[in-house]
Amino acid sequence: MVDPILSTLKISNPNKIMWPETGTTKLEFITYLYQVSDYILPYLMNRCLTVIRFPDGVEGESFYQKNIPAHAPSWIQTTLWKNTEYIVCNTKETLLWLANLASLELHITFNRIEKENYPTELVFDLDPSVPGFPRVREAALVLRDALGALSLTSYAKTSGATGMQVYVPLVWKYTYQDIRKVSHFLSTFLVEKRPDLFTVERLKKNRGEKLYIDYVQQAPGKTLPAPYSLRARLLPSVSTPVTWEEVEKGFVPEDFTIDKIPKRLEDKGDLFAPLHHGGKESLDEVLEFIDSQWLN
Repeated sequence: MVDPILSTLKISNPNKIMWPETGTTKLEFITYLYQVSDYILPYLMNRCLTVIRFPDGVEGESFYQKNIPAHAPSWIQTTLWKNTEYIVCNTKETLLWLANLASLELHITFNRIEKENYPTELVFDLDPSVPGFPRVREAALVLRDALGALSLTSYAKTSGATGMQVYVPLVWKYTYQDIRKVSHFLSTFLVEKRPDLFTVERLKKNRGEKLYIDYVQQAPGKTLPAPYSLRARLLPSVSTPVTWEEVEKGFVPEDFTIDKIPKRLEDKGDLFAPLHHGGKESLDEVLEFIDSQWLN
């Protein structure tokens, strides 16, 4: 039986090649988002959405879109923040409508629209300065251990490009200011512990081979690719949650492409589910230490 959403969606240029390297078409891209919609929607839910559109595929011109386009149908949900009317992708219909606009990348804010100064996770973005993924995985494991020493459980995903992100699901009461304190503290610790591996140097030309740990990225209005979002790379790679065992064993981002993720979800389920289900982590003790000892 054909899903009524698919049967009513008028796909423009379904055979247009989006990823020339693999011959992946627009229809295949839309079909992928339909297949994973139940998994990706919880991460898009009630968040300001920024998309990167590639009307002629990844080798063509692209543009960021924050404001809802004038031609959008009236049923698309939006929210106004700082004079920008953002799309809020809470439904499968909205997701597939965006896909038909060749919105190959879906980037979301750290907070939901209900509480704009309260991020739902503590997030570390690991950005390599030079090619080579083994150092990214090593950095993620060092960060995992540092968070574990603070009794914080963490979860990892690939960026879908060259880096990784590490998430700690939080009790929903900490402000961006609280998050910045913890991120700054841990980033400073990691640079001191492994100066051969980490840096907080913002200028890429001054980083050498070190990984940039970005503690200023998590702020109002800033975004990261949503779990299960495609990335506009040479191959149709996906920002994919991974187990720490997989990080230890080794992989490259290109192992997680559009053709593999639906089966992976069928086999493993959503490895990021604890971010919106189950236990949340407290930062109370860490913040107390930072305020009483580290900042003084």
